[in-house]
Amino acid sequence: MHISRSLVGALLLVSLGLACLQPAWAADDALPSWQDGAAKQAIVDFVAHVTTRGGPAFVPESERIATFDNDGTLWAEQPMYIQMAFVLDRVKALAPQHPKWRDQQPFKAVLEGDLKALAASGEKGMIDLGMATHAGMTTQEFEQIVKDWLATAKHPRFNRPYTECVYQPMVELLAYLRANGFKTYIVSGGGIEFMRPWTEQVYGIPPEQVVGSTIKTTFEMRDGTPVLMRLPEIDFIDDKAGKPVGINKFIGRRPILAFGNSDGDHQMLQWTAAGSGPRFMGLVHHTDAEREWAYDRISSIGRLDEALDEALTKGWTVVDMKQDWKIIFPPSSRH
Repeated sequence: MHISRSLVGALLLVSLGLACLQPAWAADDALPSWQDGAAKQAIVDFVAHVTTRGGPAFVPESERIATFDNDGTLWAEQPMYIQMAFVLDRVKALAPQHPKWRDQQPFKAVLEGDLKALAASGEKGMIDLGMATHAGMTTQEFEQIVKDWLATAKHPRFNRPYTECVYQPMVELLAYLRANGFKTYIVSGGGIEFMRPWTEQVYGIPPEQVVGSTIKTTFEMRDGTPVLMRLPEIDFIDDKAGKPVGINKFIGRRPILAFGNSDGDHQMLQWTAAGSGPRFMGLVHHTDAEREWAYDRISSIGRLDEALDEALTKGWTVVDMKQDWKIIFPPSSRH
């Protein structure tokens, strides 16, 4: 079952606890959850080079733009994108208001747990599910729905809130970069308004620094109050070749550092690499089946194939999850 991240994407929550956002730079080791090795050294060396005033690779703070994919790069994306889990739960919650869904695909497949039929519905089916669960409400109403869902939903394997399925080493990296004058952005195929309600609390990335896929919205007056209504129509897909377009459209500067984990991030890394001056391109390679998952070239979710080939050919940094990370997730704040 191949599900495009651009259609169902991903994303996170509230209250991860301050533990995961402690300023790593305050310690002797700015990246304590990273094993000493080539990947960590490449990151530290790059940051040192671009922040050394007077040095040949110095980059002014205004140009220190770092972009990160979300699903599979900052938090888990298996066994399905987290936003897809949200979509399926929303279909079930809304089903009593839509009795026809019991006989209408792909809703029937969701309600019956028929993954084969759901896969057979293809891209059109995924769009139908997304529009039915993400549109027809105000932006504020949707934001509250996302927050409420994330407050109770748990990962099926780890039995912990999805917001605690973020990668602790990457949370440290985000903080480390910001401490060194970088501005960190999320550039994800996931829905922008699915991510914005929680990214600041979980990653330290404010909503205005989140770039993602969007559906159309329109301004309306409701009982004398201005609102933005979410329409059942795709506006922009921030995935694959859409990522450089989104970066140009919403950020306006080419990043000097970019991190991804799949072929969906390939063009973002290529766009970053094509700029002048120092550049850092990184990939998170999922190699740890015991602590998380091991997948790459043949995975239906988060496939890493062509981007991996280019990374190995051009010397981009490939982070081996099993070898390079001491821990995967932050300590649980809930019991």
